[in-house]
Order: sequence, then structure tokens, then C-alpha cells
Amino acid sequence: MEEAPVTMETIPETDEHPSRLHAETRGRGSVFLDTICTPCSKTRDCCKTYNKVFKKIFLGVLFAAYLAYFITACWLNFKRALTLVIFNCAAVVVVACTLIKNWWGPKIVLLLSPVTKHLQTAWPRLKWILCLSILTGLITWMIIEASQGQEKLLSLCGYCVYILLLFAFSKHHRHVYWRAVFWGLALQFLFGVLIIRTEPGFQAFQLIGAQVQIFLDFTRAGSSFVFGEKLIKESFAFLALPIVVFFSSVISVLYYLGIIQWVVYKISWLLQVTMNTTIAESLSVAGNIFLGMTESLMLIHPYLAELTSSEIHAVMTGGFSTISGSVLGAFVSFGIDASSLVAASVMAAPCALAMAKLVYPEVEDSKFQKIENVNISCGEAQNLLEAASTGAAMSVEVIASIAANLIAFLAILAFVNSALAWLGQLVNVTELSFQMICSYVFMPGAFLLGTSWDDAALVAELLGTKIFLNEFVAYQRLSSMRKMRLDGKPEWGKTGKQWISVRSEIITTFALCGFANLGSTGIMLGVLSILYVSRGEITDCPKFLSTTNLNTTNYNIYRCCKNLFASTVAESGGSFSFTGDWSKVNSQQYLKQCCKHYVDKVCGNV
Repeated sequence: MEEAPVTMETIPETDEHPSRLHAETRGRGSVFLDTICTPCSKTRDCCKTYNKVFKKIFLGVLFAAYLAYFITACWLNFKRALTLVIFNCAAVVVVACTLIKNWWGPKIVLLLSPVTKHLQTAWPRLKWILCLSILTGLITWMIIEASQGQEKLLSLCGYCVYILLLFAFSKHHRHVYWRAVFWGLALQFLFGVLIIRTEPGFQAFQLIGAQVQIFLDFTRAGSSFVFGEKLIKESFAFLALPIVVFFSSVISVLYYLGIIQWVVYKISWLLQVTMNTTIAESLSVAGNIFLGMTESLMLIHPYLAELTSSEIHAVMTGGFSTISGSVLGAFVSFGIDASSLVAASVMAAPCALAMAKLVYPEVEDSKFQKIENVNISCGEAQNLLEAASTGAAMSVEVIASIAANLIAFLAILAFVNSALAWLGQLVNVTELSFQMICSYVFMPGAFLLGTSWDDAALVAELLGTKIFLNEFVAYQRLSSMRKMRLDGKPEWGKTGKQWISVRSEIITTFALCGFANLGSTGIMLGVLSILYVSRGEITDCPKFLSTTNLNTTNYNIYRCCKNLFASTVAESGGSFSFTGDWSKVNSQQYLKQCCKHYVDKVCGNV
């Protein structure tokens, strides 16, 4: 016999069976809660429905409040608010350009299309006239400048000598793309004129340098709490190294917000438009202005395996030619002029790319000619606080590297100097040291940079220290020279010259501003080896060339043609023999095709 189902109606309301009473109580409580929460639910639904309207209202109120603050600050003291005015003007220009591009960009392009067509038609002749005019004006200006002083003439001669030396060691002399070289040098020259010779540019970078110094001074708030005010004043480690933590955290936040990527994109666009370099190498070099050489590689990490040899060379050159933002903070803490460091890092980017293309010209077809082919991520941080924390945590490795390198290299330098002094005493040569050797070896190079002959020996010491040790040791030595000059110490002491002139000091600051040293070479090679992933490497070149259209070029064709050149043996009578796998196929036809694209000594007899 089936039992009747148990329901609330079958359960009597007794003390032994309170379930029905509880259910009714819960039901009444739920209705009560729904009644109370109804306004909240309606408010939430209203916020979802009119989310965009509320957002616009909030932003409008925020903008009105800021506008009132800005007007008040300018009205009370315009000179004091000048920095705020400059930042606002820059922001207005950026926003205006973005809005014009988004709203009226296609219409403007359509409107200017007739002019563009005429320019494209006349460009083959117009570009030569333009280049000749610019070159003539530049040469004339340089001659006028050089005639005003022997030091300027020397700098101009040194400039030309270094370019000729790099061309002499070029990988492919006939394939040098002179547009990239000339435009890179021209951009560096224009930046230099803007920063050094024009009053607005000079004042702007002086202002930037001063603001950087003020900004970095905020590090004291954190480091004094952790280490105490006494240790900060007495120890380099507790004064300079915390700056790296602070600056690295700020850079990470800016990267999370997309500000770094936006600036890097704009600079790389300028480099690509003027120099016609690929977007991958332009992005990496532009990123090196703000990031370290390892961090900038992460910008193009997914594309490393697809880069040509010339692009890899350009990426490495850019990494060695500039410094990162966090390390810049450490150099400023040494007492080095902040505006000179900022200017040097900005000016080095186009010049590094130009010299890279001079030494290792492009002979392959790159896959990254268009900016649409490359994307930059905003990092892995999920929010602003995580970005700041990640940046601070990442700086620990940088700090450890700086401290360890300073300890190791200064100790090694002391040991080397002691050993050299002992060896010198055996042959009655006093005061023999690593610095003395560098002063003789690099003195011609230092002199060609534009320093006076009296200062060339000390500048040569710093250059040798940078190359064989690192830039931290060199800047620490330059900082001590600068301090002696500012303290009014005698220029010549018992042991020789104690400090260098202001001109030589600025030139040296620019010359030392970069990661170009033997240790950094190992770091760069290590990072590239870690990040590089082999994709589709060709192992059977004869088979590959037999199934490939040889009317175009790519990296694999270039590599196989080089392999074919190395396996070709010229015989008497103009014939050829081939070694290895090339002897098993009709390599003669492949050799003719390869010689159409690339230059090799065997091609002279084809």
C-alpha cells in the first residue's frame, strides 16, 4: 500500500512539527526583504540602463571641476602654474589630433587625394630636389658653425670619421639604404638643434630634467621610512637603489595604462615614415628610450623568430645605445645632469637605427612593413595596484644586478690596478693602471668626439671603463669629477687633471649614455636565446629551392642561397662543382637565381 506524500498540509502545527510555521515565517521574511531591496534593484537597473549617460555626467562634472581649478591656478600665479599649462597644452593637442583623425580622417584624406596624386607623380623628381636642398642647407649651416670655433670643426670631422669607419666595416656595402642612414642622422641632428640651440627646446628639457629630479626625490619618503634618514645620507645603496624601485613601479603603471605603448607607437611611426625601417625594429628601438634592453625585446617577443638578420642587428644596436627609465633614475642620483640624460636617450634612438642599417643593411624581405602586422600587449597586470606592485617586484632583480656589478667591477678594477702597478714597478714605470692604459688607447676617439686635448685623457678613461666594466662605474667617476668642479677644486692637482670642462662633461654624459659594454652583450645574447623560438627552419635546402618561386626573396631563400654559395667551387673554364647535397641536384640553375638576388664572389663567374 502506497503512503500518502508528506506536505505542509499533512503536518500539524505542534511543537513537535514546527516546519510549516518556519516555512511561513521564511516566506514572510522573503517578501519583507524583497520590499526593502526593491528600490536598490530599481536603482541598479537604472544605472545599467543609463550607464553611458551617468558616465558622461560624471566626466563632465570632473572636467568642469578641473577647469575651475586650472583657471584658478593660472589666475593666482601664472608663472607658478607654467608646468601645468604646458602639460595641458600637450594633452589638448594630442586629444585634438586623435579626434580629428577619428572623425574627419577619411574625409581629409579624400579631400587631399588630388594633391596626393600629384605629389606621387612628381615625387621621383621632387624628392631629389628636396634632399639636395636639405643637404645643401645642412652642409652650409655646419660650415658656418664650424668656422666659429676649432672645437666645433673638430666635432664635425670626428662625426664624419665615425660614419666612414662604420661604412668601412659594413656587411653589405652595395646594399646600404642611404635614406635610413641620412634620415636617422638628420633626426638626431634636428633633435640636437631643438634641445641645445633653441631657447624653447633648451628650456623645455631643462624643465623636464628639473621635474625628473623633483619626481625622483619622492623616493626619500619610502626609503627613509624603511632604512632611516641617516643611512640614506651616508650610503649609496640606500640613496640611489630605492630610486630604481620607485621609477620601475611608475614605468609599470604607465605601461598598464597604455601610455608607454602610445608614445612608443608614435615614435616608431615617425622612424618608419622617415627612415622607411620596418615596424618591428622601429618599435624595439623606440621602446628602448623608456624600457631596458630586455623589456623592449618583450614588445616584439612573438615576432623574434620572423625577424631578418638586419632587423635583429638593429634591435640589438638599439638596446646598447640607450638606457632604461629606472637606470636613468640611478644615474641622476649620482649627480649627473638629468636633462642631458633624457636628451641623450631620445637622440640616440634614430641614430642607433641609422648606424645599424649602415653596418648591416637589409638584404631580405621583412614581414613587418606595416604597423597592422604588429600588436603590443598591455602587460599581464589586472589592475593599477597590481601593475605598481609588479613593477616594484621586477626592480629587485635590477637592484641586485646594479649592486652586484658595482661591488664586483670596482673590486676587479682595484685588483687589476694593483697588479698593473706591480708589473709597472718591475720596469720602473710608475702609476701604471687600467685608467692610464685606456687614456692612451681611447684618447684619439675621445678627441674626435669634440673634447679638448687636455680633457681627452680623462674622457678616454671613462670610455674604457664603460666598455670593459660598465656605465655605472664610469658615471660614478664622472660624478666625482663634476662634484670637484662644482666645489671649486683646482683643475690640476698633484696627480694630474682632476675634472673636465662643462663642454667635455656634457659630451661625456652623452657618450656614456647606453648599455654598450661587454657584460650587456652577454645579457642581450642570453635574452635573445631564451626568447627565440625556431619556426619552420629549412634543413633540406636543395629540396626547398626546387619547390620555391625564386623570383622573390625571404629569409629561407637567403639562408639557402648562402649555403649554396658556400658549397660552390669555381673550376677552370668558368664551370662550377658543388659539394654536399648540392652535388645531387642541378645546382647550376639555383646558383643563377641566387646571384640575381644576392652578392657573392662566385657570382662573378656566373
